[in-house]
Amino acid sequence: MTDNDREQIALFRFRLISPILNGQVENQSEYLATVSAKKYDVPYYGLKEYAPKTVYTWLRNYRRNGFDALKPKKRSDRGASRKITPELEEMLLSEREKFPQLSVSLFYDQLVAKDKLLPSQLSYSTVYRFFKREGLLTNSPRRELNRRRFAYDCVNALWQGDTMVGPYLKVDSKKIKTFLFAFIDDCSRVIPFAMFLVSEKFSSVAKVLSEAILRRGIPRLIYVDNGKVYRSDRLHFACAALGVTLIHTKPYDAASKGKIERFFLTVRKRFIPLLTDDDLSSLDALNQKFFRWLEEDYHRKFHSALEMTPLDKYMSQISKVKTFDDPEKMKMIFLKRAKRKVKHDATISVNCQLYEVPPTLIAKRIEVRFNPDTYEKIFIYDDGKCLGLAKPVVLSDNAYVKRKDSISFQDIIKERD
Repeated sequence: MTDNDREQIALFRFRLISPILNGQVENQSEYLATVSAKKYDVPYYGLKEYAPKTVYTWLRNYRRNGFDALKPKKRSDRGASRKITPELEEMLLSEREKFPQLSVSLFYDQLVAKDKLLPSQLSYSTVYRFFKREGLLTNSPRRELNRRRFAYDCVNALWQGDTMVGPYLKVDSKKIKTFLFAFIDDCSRVIPFAMFLVSEKFSSVAKVLSEAILRRGIPRLIYVDNGKVYRSDRLHFACAALGVTLIHTKPYDAASKGKIERFFLTVRKRFIPLLTDDDLSSLDALNQKFFRWLEEDYHRKFHSALEMTPLDKYMSQISKVKTFDDPEKMKMIFLKRAKRKVKHDATISVNCQLYEVPPTLIAKRIEVRFNPDTYEKIFIYDDGKCLGLAKPVVLSDNAYVKRKDSISFQDIIKERD
């Protein structure tokens, strides 16, 4: 099991316990029983079902030690080879050709029942991973659910997020496309934060969402579509670290995020027509005009469904808002995560640049976290613990470093002279 597998399993476990963490569950025992009555396609393991006590253990571990406590512990015998023998592989492929439509779980049970395979020979997980690698899994169709209009009665219970194509900037006779990234509180219709940006990369989502949380508090759930930036592992890890449940809509189902779509319609009808050439001369000018409109017009305009303004609705429940007021810690939450193998000279490579790490990490596979837009700081993590910053390697300085039982190149030159 790789470190990435362990992280994906932790995310799966967090998704199961997050409704309890976010107060969506009235009866915890009933919820645990409901969750345990289902089978799940678990990363790395395949189809599995869990006892209520197991799910409760995950909940307890998360509350005590955070997200890293949800990761499976590393095997004491990791690295040992347990490959499927050629004979077993041939048998599995042959039997799979006869029954291609059976689920892997039922297929495995049938092999065991017919004495063609012993559980001691191969586990179900091994067979599942083998078929997954060979592209021999079957996917059962999902049951479609009826969609109904909904509204939460508590602020920050759910935020809907999306992106809208904005107006073009006119800078030095060039047209620059803009995108409006926004989040809306389902209960109050307040916009925690929204901003026009010129990039569709994840950094735009991170910038807007982090600012929204710092200004308006932490939501229990975030509802977004299936766009690449909203499916990013960085967003999943950030939400897990904040205790936020991340939910995705079905593909091509914009109507399910009706409130944010309605806000974008309001922007097109009530804000875009107000823009002048001066407002479109720079991104800063456009955003300044937008922020002013958002606070003076949208947030203070009477909303018929609320029977008050969005700002008044939000302020009426301000005591329920869970705040987060540490900007530096927020930056750490949204950093990109990557794995690196420490070389024998205690260095790693990030973005084609060598960095020094503590010699105690030599030959280990560690995690590094950084902002991929700047690469200014490279943070070192080992087993979920931050060990500090990696130091950029300066090769010219290393020429003067004396090592035990050795002399530097400069000393050799001096001896020759």
